[in-house]
Amino acid sequence: QVQLVESGGGLVQAGGSLRLSCAASGFTFNMYGMGWFRQAPGKEREFVAAITWSGGNTYYGDSMKGRFTISRDNAKNTVYLQMNSLKPEDTAVYYCAKTRRTYVSGSRSYDYDYWGQGTQVTVSS
Repeated sequence: QVQLVESGGGLVQAGGSLRLSCAASGFTFNMYGMGWFRQAPGKEREFVAAITWSGGNTYYGDSMKGRFTISRDNAKNTVYLQMNSLKPEDTAVYYCAKTRRTYVSGSRSYDYDYWGQGTQVTVSS
């Protein structure tokens, strides 16, 4: 069965960095786009970043551009999210997700069908 397991979250001071990882299994990883979303308490789920199946194209939410970088290693079935210059407003649970269809990517929750359990990122001021 499809499994997505995030890791790498934690507590960091404003201006610091974290690297999240998402280990995938149960499907042909290099055929699917992957995405990262986040959800803060009392807020809706927010698109963070997406990457195409080959890694050739990446997409970011407006507030993440220039600070976050999504990447993938298809040999390791893993997608990463490098987060730099973190701000307190980046505090949220971060989720990775697999696209619903092969060879597509997207920024809407509907574009994805499987989600990890999430990893908490807390940025202190």
